[in-house]
Amino acid sequence: MRHADDFLVEEHLRDLGSRLQGPARLKSELLTEARSDLLDAVDAYRERGVPPTEAQRRAVAEFGAPAQVLPSWQAELAVAALRGLSLRMLAVAGVLVAAGDLTWRGSSWSAGPQPPAAYRLLSASVDWIWVGGLLLAVTGLLVIWASARSSRPHLAVAQRAVGIGLTGTLALGMAAGGALFVWSIDLWDAALTWPPMIVGMVVVGAANFSLSRAARGWVRATAR
Repeated sequence: MRHADDFLVEEHLRDLGSRLQGPARLKSELLTEARSDLLDAVDAYRERGVPPTEAQRRAVAEFGAPAQVLPSWQAELAVAALRGLSLRMLAVAGVLVAAGDLTWRGSSWSAGPQPPAAYRLLSASVDWIWVGGLLLAVTGLLVIWASARSSRPHLAVAQRAVGIGLTGTLALGMAAGGALFVWSIDLWDAALTWPPMIVGMVVVGAANFSLSRAARGWVRATAR
């Protein structure tokens, strides 16, 4: 039986929710499950004749203080955040590695003189950065898979290392990719009006924004 005056239960859930960081859907599922368990406990106490407010106090105390409950929940949220970051990196890096050269193919300047050696090195570096991101994403998913089957401490360390690697790869990719675009426009005026270049800038910008949100979510979930 549910009651509208279960204020102590809701207060406890708000306190728990305010301290959690991670994917919104999983966070909501954890709190929903906790609410159901708490209200079941309240109902059980009330059926035994315990006054409503006291029933809530006992249910909350039995459920556990934040310091007891939150660590396992936050660890679950951190894993989910890493999974999301890894999946996004897998998709974005895969597309960029496979289709990066399409931005330049058929351009009016592609048959002209070769760009400076430093430019070619930067272009190759961008490709390798995203290849590294692709490999890290696969590693992250494998580590998460292994962690679901084992509680060995080194797997938690590996999760954090992969998350740091993915975040660093994103930062490098954004910096190197941005520099490459700016240098390209400086070398070839036509690059600014070349349709594949414009489409590429929009797609890469959207991808970097999506990855940045996922990386920020992982950092916040892990920092708690």
